[in-house]
Amino acid sequence: MFSFINITNNINFLRYVFSIYILLNIIMLNMCFAQSTNLQSEKFKPIAILHGLDKVTARTERLQATIKQKIYFGTLTIKVRTCYKNPPTENPESAVFVEITDNVIGQGNSLVFNGWMFSSSPALSALEHPIYDVWVVDCIKLSSSSNVSSD
Repeated sequence: MFSFINITNNINFLRYVFSIYILLNIIMLNMCFAQSTNLQSEKFKPIAILHGLDKVTARTERLQATIKQKIYFGTLTIKVRTCYKNPPTENPESAVFVEITDNVIGQGNSLVFNGWMFSSSPALSALEHPIYDVWVVDCIKLSSSSNVSSD
């Protein structure tokens, strides 16, 4: 009888220890998940800074586009899908997933580029167009002092 009581007390103690262990693991997982989502949200920026060059007139223009907003440069319509920037502790790199269509009168809209552009190597994934060049400069956060233009 004495050993049976010790066994049930030990089992109850083990249940108590195991529930504390599970509770601590849940708390730790929640903390890790919260930190990882904060880091991910810090990498994705809402504004892409692009430069455009008109090869015929030699006109350059700085373009700022928020995510999923259409901006226009000449006959091109540029729509940024996402903008990613490495944290300051890593190598400087901005990557933008962009969709560019050419709106030529009489020919309709034609998709001329759909993919990733990288600021560190613009020739890696470049827009091939006879009149225009577009490349990525940076990704930034939206601030109250910045004006987002859609020129």
